[in-house]
Amino acid sequence: MTAAYVALEGGHVIEGRGRSPGTARGELVFTTAYSGYEESLTDPSYEEQVLTFSYPLIGNYGVREERFESDRIHPRAVIARELTDDVVEWLDSEDVPAVDHLDTRDVVTDVREEGAMKCGIAVGENATPDDALAELERCKAMSDHTEIGEQVSVAETTTHGADNDGETVALVDCGVKGSIIDSLVARDATVHVFPHDATAADVDAVDPDVLFISNGPGDPANYQAAVDLVSEFVEDTPVAGICLGQQIVARALGGTTEKMAFGHRGVNQPVLDLESGQVVMTTQNHGYTVADPGDHLEVTQINVNDDTPEGLDGTDYDVITRQYHPEANPGPEDTLDFFDDVLELATAETPPAVVADD
Repeated sequence: MTAAYVALEGGHVIEGRGRSPGTARGELVFTTAYSGYEESLTDPSYEEQVLTFSYPLIGNYGVREERFESDRIHPRAVIARELTDDVVEWLDSEDVPAVDHLDTRDVVTDVREEGAMKCGIAVGENATPDDALAELERCKAMSDHTEIGEQVSVAETTTHGADNDGETVALVDCGVKGSIIDSLVARDATVHVFPHDATAADVDAVDPDVLFISNGPGDPANYQAAVDLVSEFVEDTPVAGICLGQQIVARALGGTTEKMAFGHRGVNQPVLDLESGQVVMTTQNHGYTVADPGDHLEVTQINVNDDTPEGLDGTDYDVITRQYHPEANPGPEDTLDFFDDVLELATAETPPAVVADD
């Protein structure tokens, strides 16, 4: 059996079975999703993290490229109770270390009790616990990955749905999932995907009907260019955001964000809409949240488990954001109408100002 070691922050080392060789380091997190492992592994929001699957068997329906959310695997390493050969071959082909045959219940419990933590992994015929500890020693905190946007963003602007007749969306790519773009294009939008550090002049050149800030990995404090874009456009252009996008929009409008203990990752996160009283199930993947939305945003939806903000609407501007992933890849389709709401926001006429009688 190939040796495999996982060194946790604090020095505890767990031994497992090596499935894909190599060394890695990153923030140790877990997902509670039963399915959708292809979408999760190709989600850019897992950049610089080590992903643990709480569901015991990963790979039981194979690997199909049409389910991928990006062009590569993003977690630095993968941990599971049992990985099928199909998934192992895929991970190995992209040089992503993988470990199984360990008790993932213990790993998840550690993360829930101690919070997301640094870890180091070593897998190979000659791997040792010291190799994993050496990786742990070199591991950076997530907030210290100041250039993480560059790792997941397009380098140049791309256009999707160029022949569509609907709204023009300027999407700032902080690590966007492909299904978000597909959801907008399917609604007849033309989507221009900009790098994470695009300037106002870049975006203004396409005369957007909506400025859309995508999901992505890491600390929203490290996406100042996107924050500046929102500040520049919000008075004249509707603004929308998903996941990291919600946090960036909040920061641009005077709100604050904070790191969560272990985040929300999975396809069974319950969200309460405060106006309708309806609870929907959502797909989520984030380790930061909006702590205070500020004076220009109103919390419209909350997480049932911990009351963190899941939806924000503008009180002074045309803004709509969601902390979860409405595109439902993977996960339930309860919230797909978010994309309709975004595009309707772009076409809605601003009511005339009310002038008081003398």
